Amino acid sequence: MSVNHASEARRVEFRNAMAHLPAAVSIVTTDGAAGRCGITASAVCSVTDSPPTIVVCINRGSAMHDVFKRNAHLCVNVLGGQHEQLALHFSGATKLPMEQRFALAGWRGGVAGQPVLDGALVKLQGHIGECKEVGSHSVMFVELDSIDISEERDSLMYFNRLFHKVRRVRPGRG
Repeated sequence: MSVNHASEARRVEFRNAMAHLPAAVSIVTTDGAAGRCGITASAVCSVTDSPPTIVVCINRGSAMHDVFKRNAHLCVNVLGGQHEQLALHFSGATKLPMEQRFALAGWRGGVAGQPVLDGALVKLQGHIGECKEVGSHSVMFVELDSIDISEERDSLMYFNRLFHKVRRVRPGRG
């Protein structure tokens, strides 16, 4: 087996394995001097609570990558179960232009002007404190400036290359 074939097989195997790792679905947004944009992402993870910090991974080949880096502020809008179509739009799957994507839902300006989705399950606004290039992606360490949580919504998850709605179970109910 050639080296290129082996590395491609390993890459495919890794991607298939990651498809079986359930993840919350978010729309990561930014606005500023470099422009306004948003992407659907599942590569968001907590790092520490002191100070509250998350990582957001963005493909360096994405047309929006540099916009996020230059604006240096973003919002992770964790989607509720009702946002599947919005997630598809911001993933680029529907080819809807960026400005029309922002016209579809209740967006408002955040702490640093980044778009915040009013109906999101969780809204995490912050600034990029550090950025590390790893392979095809930038790993952005985002220190949070504002955290807003809605306890009453269902969640949207990504698993096995499909969206799934996870219902919120209230204590005492099955």
